Amino acid sequence: MARIAGTLAIETAARIRAESLILFARYGYAAVSMRQIASAVGVMPGALYHHYATKQHLLMALMEGHMHELLAAWAQADDTEAPATVRLTNFVRFHIGYHLSRPDEVFLSYMELRALETENYVTLEGLRRTYESGLKDILEQGEREACFTLDDVHVTAMAILAMLTGVNNWFKQSGRLSADIITDHYVALTLHAIEAQASPEGNKNAPPAFAPTIFTKRR
Repeated sequence: MARIAGTLAIETAARIRAESLILFARYGYAAVSMRQIASAVGVMPGALYHHYATKQHLLMALMEGHMHELLAAWAQADDTEAPATVRLTNFVRFHIGYHLSRPDEVFLSYMELRALETENYVTLEGLRRTYESGLKDILEQGEREACFTLDDVHVTAMAILAMLTGVNNWFKQSGRLSADIITDHYVALTLHAIEAQASPEGNKNAPPAFAPTIFTKRR
């Protein structure tokens, strides 16, 4: 019986997170009440507090969970033994694909940072810095291999992340180009921006580290 109760509690907590994510993304954190969340889940309002003491705890659970999942997924996808150009290409593809598959989580993570209390904000920013440091590590590797041309690693990393995450703001599945083609284009843009070279010696006469992409309309 205890096992059944424990399983039900886990399932209920998952439903609370799922419904609150939808509501927060649609209406904004400030506009959504715990009563609305309870109604969407199908439980009494008081039942929510057995799982999350406050709405702030619930928001933090969503945002922190998203960042932990993102970090774990990238750690699995990244080949740390690969050349920097290969790793950067993989990062671009991973970042766009992962974020496009989770639009509500991404929206919440960026738009509701302002709603976090100070301690929670500091915690989440630490997780974001960890993810950013993964990209910086690749850029620094590219400098060591003399295959990237960078003025400043931090500024370059921030610019790349802003560009890649921005795809979520405008991409439509029903649009002219598919997600795969858009991703190819962003790989080319990123590598062009840092003058990426396939040769680890950084020979300026070496061929580019990517093949030109031919863009075609989606049928």
